[in-house]
Formats: sequence, structure tokens, C-alpha cells
Amino acid sequence: MRNRSKSREFALQMLYQLDIRKAPAPEIQEGFWQEQEALPEVRAFAEQLFSGTVAALSTIDPLIAHHADNWNIKRMAVIDRNILRLGTYELLRVNDVPPKVCINEAIELAKRFGDAESGKFINGVLDAIHKAQPQVT
Repeated sequence: MRNRSKSREFALQMLYQLDIRKAPAPEIQEGFWQEQEALPEVRAFAEQLFSGTVAALSTIDPLIAHHADNWNIKRMAVIDRNILRLGTYELLRVNDVPPKVCINEAIELAKRFGDAESGKFINGVLDAIHKAQPQVT
């Protein structure tokens, strides 16, 4: 697995724990890294994704809710909700990753951790979010 893919997986695992345990983000991070070993660059990108996503939740969640037709974000599967949060953060705030890569990486996480329909759902929502963003030319 490539380093950035591993970072995304780690960030997703921390987001999942945050969602389930409702503990403070720093506590989640500290506990997570006590159980995981990672190369410095993997850990750095995972922490960037996790911290950035958590900091932007107040903007990310309404955006997801708006583009997830007929879905209440609280009723989504926990793993799908957090893949969408991570993917949305990366689409909007990580400028060195092309949108297509962000979406494909999120789909791969959904295939790995979600159910049979998760990949399609993640793809549809993230694609809609991407298309709704002003395009820089």
C-alpha cells in the first residue's frame, strides 16, 4: 500500500474512533499512535488529514448533507460518513492532490471498509461536491 493511501486509512480509523467514542481529538490521536507504527511521512499526512477534517467538520457536514440526496448525515453508516468527511476535506483543502485521486482513494476506502453499496454512494456524493465547487482555470 502506498504511503498516502496508508495515511488516509489511519486518518479514517481515527475519525471513526472520534465519531464512536466522542472523546477529544487529541486523546484519540495519542491513543491511536500508541497502537500503530508508521513512517514519519505517513504519520504526518494522516495527522494533517485527521486534524484538518476535525477542524472543518462544521463546514464539511452541511456540505455532505446538501449533496447526499435524501440522506441525513446522522443516519448514514458511521464508516461512510467518515469516508465522506475525509474525502470532502481532501477535495476542498489539500491542494496537491487532484480531485480524481481524492475521489478514487475514498472509493477504495469504501470498498475496503464499507458495505457493497458504499463505493457507489461515496462516489456519487463526492463527485457532486466536486462539481459544485468553483473551478479554477
